[in-house]
Amino acid sequence: MKRHLISAADLTRDDAVLVLDTAEEMARVADRPIKKLPTLRGRTIVNLFFEDSTRTRISFEAAAKRLSADVINFSAKGSSVSKGESLKDTALTLEAMGADAVVIRHPASGAPYRLANSGWIDSTVVNAGDGTHEHPTQALLDAFTLRRRLVGRDAGMGKGLDGRRVTIVGDVLHSRVARSNVLLLHTLGAQVTLVAPPTLVPVGVESWPCEVSYDLDAVLPKSDAVMMLRVQRERMNAAFFPTEREYSRRYGLDGLRMAKMPADAIVMHPGPMVRGMEITAEVADSDRCTAIEQVANGVSARMAVLYLLLGGSEPAISTTRTEENN
Repeated sequence: MKRHLISAADLTRDDAVLVLDTAEEMARVADRPIKKLPTLRGRTIVNLFFEDSTRTRISFEAAAKRLSADVINFSAKGSSVSKGESLKDTALTLEAMGADAVVIRHPASGAPYRLANSGWIDSTVVNAGDGTHEHPTQALLDAFTLRRRLVGRDAGMGKGLDGRRVTIVGDVLHSRVARSNVLLLHTLGAQVTLVAPPTLVPVGVESWPCEVSYDLDAVLPKSDAVMMLRVQRERMNAAFFPTEREYSRRYGLDGLRMAKMPADAIVMHPGPMVRGMEITAEVADSDRCTAIEQVANGVSARMAVLYLLLGGSEPAISTTRTEENN
């Protein structure tokens, strides 16, 4: 793998499968009474979050601690950033503290790339979401969840998602999750279809490796997985659809629509969910919804990313089994 993880496009198919296989090994560690590996002992990982986050920040923190790394959580609120400190000066401060890796979430698209390529720091940089650009580790945990559910835990080892059909529904325009998933799922061999109102489809989407539809009901019967996206009102500066009720009627997933899906198809959501708008409580609480499973798998996937970027280039199989034998 490369030194940084900025975009899902940074990953070749072999890289992506290696991360998923390593995540499977990390998940087995999570099933043990003592959920720790000594792999990154003595390393320092900084969570540099300029945007509010619950799942992603806690997930990265748990992943780093399970690998025995030291973790520093940096929040922009209440820090020098709120006083006007630049990204460069914040980065130089982290470099002086000896950070081995910086996990960054930033409202500006391109900030992680700038941090990784500016020469300000020597640390490994992991993109935890930048503006409306990308969120590669979310795509990895989603692919990990898909492979486990659709292929199987053991049967999926060494494999991609060839021939699987994934439908991503909702606010694609503002979704970094959608962008990263389209790239990664295509790399792994899946067929991706985006479904959204025309106003929430990005300009230039025809160059993406996916299909686009405006009719959710037509796509559902041939979907192995349906990923619902939250409508990101905080990023909107105009009216992109008439009313919430109209959006829900056309693009929301309820029990009747879920019944149109194949019997073994699953429902995904990166969270946080707005129940009653893009997804009903009936669907969110059903056995076919993997939202909570995705949170658990996020720790395993991020452990794999941190291990491969900082610890080694091979799956952590031998390390895990050695720990099990002790």
